Amino acid sequence: MSKHTDRTPLTNSEVSSFCGQIALILKSGISSIEGISIMLEDAQSEGDKELLQTIYDTLLETGSFYQAVESCGLFPTYMLRMTDIGEKTGTLDEVMQQLTIHYEREDSISVSIRNAITYPMIMAGMMIVVIVVLLVKVMPIFNQVFVQLGTEMTGFSRTLMDIGNIINRYSVVFIALLVVVVGIIIYGCKTKSGQNLFHKIGYKIPFVRTIFENTAACRFASGLSLTLKSGIDTTQSLHLAGSLNSDPFFQQKLDLCFAKIEEGMDYYEAMHQCGIFSGVYARMISLGARTGTMDQVMDNVASLYQEEVDRRINNLLSILEPTLVVSLSLFVGIILLSVMLPLIGIMSSI
Repeated sequence: MSKHTDRTPLTNSEVSSFCGQIALILKSGISSIEGISIMLEDAQSEGDKELLQTIYDTLLETGSFYQAVESCGLFPTYMLRMTDIGEKTGTLDEVMQQLTIHYEREDSISVSIRNAITYPMIMAGMMIVVIVVLLVKVMPIFNQVFVQLGTEMTGFSRTLMDIGNIINRYSVVFIALLVVVVGIIIYGCKTKSGQNLFHKIGYKIPFVRTIFENTAACRFASGLSLTLKSGIDTTQSLHLAGSLNSDPFFQQKLDLCFAKIEEGMDYYEAMHQCGIFSGVYARMISLGARTGTMDQVMDNVASLYQEEVDRRINNLLSILEPTLVVSLSLFVGIILLSVMLPLIGIMSSI
């Protein structure tokens, strides 16, 4: 079956919405093929119609919901694995419901991280634009005023105007450098190697490292909760949840954890010793293992980690926002004062 690779993979929110609709359909006693038919009738965009039509046709041909969604080539691997397990174990409705929650959490984390990166970059860009306009356009006007008064800029104000002249003279070079910087940022956000490089840089900053570690732990706990609720044994659940990880540093902890489990250590003790979970989270998991409620405990741990990630990111933004505003105000104030004070002195002596 050919795959529709001309479309980009579905986002976390789209996967969550799709799984939520399928869960509702299955829990209502409607068959998957009839449910897809209903969704196809209600689809608004051509892309959605094409996707659902592919699923419907494959479902008619094979009778397998897993093969139907796999044929599209647009769903994440983890979702496909869990769909296959849910269909084989007769718990597809429950799996779809849990996948809805899981990908809602994934989307929330992604949005938080994107906001933490986007806002400071916009503010920094505005600062640079304002300062460049002051140096290139405003400073020469002040210099003309000084010349008309029979003097010229000196000291710090003269240095600022020279910097503005250099920027204006070599504007093509600076624009090229800006394009290179933007290209590096896009490369870092869109490519695997770039993301790994940003991770290495981020891990050297304690505050950012904590956010990265908590995010990876949240995804792992969420995946583990989902697989355990689906009735999968603990060892397979650990490996399936581990497949969600994209953090190379957290992967080292997972590899060490799996090695200790293979040596015979209890899985919750191995996770604690390897630093996957620590503090109150480790104690919660230990209690869950003893009471047989690991699936619920992992869901609670994932929710707590998500709240902590959101709180840390909001704290970071609450610090960055006034810092950037104050920095911009200081830069603008220093530039203007460097010309206004001498100008006021000259005017007062006339």
